[in-house]
Amino acid sequence: MTKDDMQFEEPEIIYIPDEEGNEEEFEVVMKFEVDGSDEKYMMVVPLSSEDEETDEVYAFRYEEDGDDLKLYTIDDEEEWNMVEETFNTLIGEMEESD
Repeated sequence: MTKDDMQFEEPEIIYIPDEEGNEEEFEVVMKFEVDGSDEKYMMVVPLSSEDEETDEVYAFRYEEDGDDLKLYTIDDEEEWNMVEETFNTLIGEMEESD
């Protein structure tokens, strides 16, 4: 896939409820699997952010059940480090191919 192909790709938007039950919009930045694991992960950024330079990226473990998407927070530090390392590697590879 070339960089031009990616520009025309429709962003995937998901809705995640906050603590008060209000649904917030997030754009899926990347989905990936970690080597040696059956788990799937996604990185998302909030769409409602005013300042794009300081967007926080959130990571979730997820499962797809038909049309349902189940998200799980990553509480384990070892799992978080593994996900962060994989994400950074994938981003580095994308930047190198530009």
